[in-house]
This record gives sequence, C-alpha cells and structure tokens, in this order.
Amino acid sequence: MDVVVYSTPTCGYCHQAKQFLAQQGVPFVEKNVAADRRAATEMVRLSGQQGVPVITVDGQVVVGFDQPR
Repeated sequence: MDVVVYSTPTCGYCHQAKQFLAQQGVPFVEKNVAADRRAATEMVRLSGQQGVPVITVDGQVVVGFDQPR
C-alpha cells in the first residue's frame, strides 16, 4: 500500500492522521507542504484543495482526517 500524507507541522488533524496510521502499522511518506513548495503544488493538483491533511492511498485522494475512512 502506498500512502502519502500532505501536512503542516501545526495541523492538529495532520498529527491525528499520522498517529492513527502509525498505530495501525501503516507505513507512509510525509510531505510537509509548509516547507516544500513542490509538495504543496502537487497536493493542490491532486486534491483541488489547499487545506491539510490530504492523504493519498494507492492514488486515491482523501481530504481531511476521518478515522473510519
């Protein structure tokens, strides 16, 4: 499974999402969109959103963090 979390250091929902994935043993790549302009552009292109978190799972985009999803 290929999981990417687009986040910022100050985003509470981002921290929750990363913590949940770690607890479930799901490996993921974190992209800090506050520090990486290329990652920010990629996130907006994929999701159409500027808010974080944006999570991609095998190419499927999930905007926000909703634990059941």
